[in-house]
Amino acid sequence: MYRFLFSSKWLGYFVLALIFATACVFLGRWQMDRRAETLAEIDRVISNYSATPVPFQDIKDQFASMDPEREWTQVELRGTYDVEGQRVVRNRPLNGQPGYDVVVPFRLATGEAVVIDRGWLPIGNNTPGRPDVVPAPPEGEVTVVARLKPSEPKLDRGAVDGQLASIDLPGFAEELPYPIATGAYGQLASENPAVQPMPTPFPKPATEEGTHLSYSLQWFAFGVLMFIGFGYAARQQARNAAIDAEEDEEDGIMTAAGPSKRRVAAQRKNKRPTSEEEEDAILDAQGY
Repeated sequence: MYRFLFSSKWLGYFVLALIFATACVFLGRWQMDRRAETLAEIDRVISNYSATPVPFQDIKDQFASMDPEREWTQVELRGTYDVEGQRVVRNRPLNGQPGYDVVVPFRLATGEAVVIDRGWLPIGNNTPGRPDVVPAPPEGEVTVVARLKPSEPKLDRGAVDGQLASIDLPGFAEELPYPIATGAYGQLASENPAVQPMPTPFPKPATEEGTHLSYSLQWFAFGVLMFIGFGYAARQQARNAAIDAEEDEEDGIMTAAGPSKRRVAAQRKNKRPTSEEEEDAILDAQGY
């Protein structure tokens, strides 16, 4: 009954169904991988974001080469800002608004230096490509609490004087007359003493899982439904073939015994009355 499945047409259908299902599985697994990355990031935020700040001396190796699991860890530093080394970083949107980040080298009393991202500024209205005002950091010795963030990749686009295309710490270090840590920087959490005005502080990272799980299940379901549809089409084809075979068998039996009733009925239906039969019908209708 299902021998037609081995025909070239149905084998082609099966191959197409297999390709589609394989693509669905690949996309479903991709969404699962993205979900795993999201969950790992959520775990880091929950574990590190609001934890007790760690003294710089206990974690300074992370500024040279950061362990991804230590991202968002709060670090306490004491030193002075180098206002001369201050830069703004281009193309830094926040809540859908274009703007800049303000990064400033921070020199510790031990002679080491790290970069602190003090916050976000909107695009300016006075000078295109520059913020209107860059708030100055506190003068003198400052106690800073910052969260660890990894150095960003170098981008293949330039920036005007006093600006950076990204927080590429090795590239930033080339612009300064002293060495800085190039593995990680600090995203400002607080300063003491505090000053006003301040750049806009960064919001807490989202801890929602998102829709990766539902999307992955949808892709897996699409792959299964493709084979269900293939099976349904094959079953319908087999049923239609069985019905055609039964009708052909009945027609063969009736042809051997004589003209089929359907053919006789069709002949009677198609036979036109003669002129005499039409006149007799008219007279009968008039009562003669």
